Amino acid sequence: MNKPKIVILLPLLTLLIAILACSGSVSTANIPEAWLSTDEAGSNRTTVFSQDAVFYAQVQLKNAPDDTELKAVWTAVNADGVEPNLQIMETDYTGGDEQVHFSLSNDDLWPTGEYKVEIFLNGKLDKTLTFQVQ
Repeated sequence: MNKPKIVILLPLLTLLIAILACSGSVSTANIPEAWLSTDEAGSNRTTVFSQDAVFYAQVQLKNAPDDTELKAVWTAVNADGVEPNLQIMETDYTGGDEQVHFSLSNDDLWPTGEYKVEIFLNGKLDKTLTFQVQ
């Protein structure tokens, strides 16, 4: 007698799981390419900067609705005179398809060493770009 209840409950449970899975938002937004440059336009690509440089991170955003969220988190990974993995700055952006420019500048000279910028797409880490200051 318990068998008919299982036969009825199993399809209902499957349907409930499918409804819950579809209720989250799914975005087609993606980052096909991201790079560092010495200029805002992104034409002078590099992974090595001078101590007086402005760092530019270029993010190509594709198939992105206008409410797509990007975040850049800049970190001094291993730089002279700075505690390891020191987060320097975080910048947010909301928009659609385009090339997004993030930048980081300093009134003083950057300490020499290793740095990174992490690019988050809709709250999830998507790209990590590492670079040096010499």
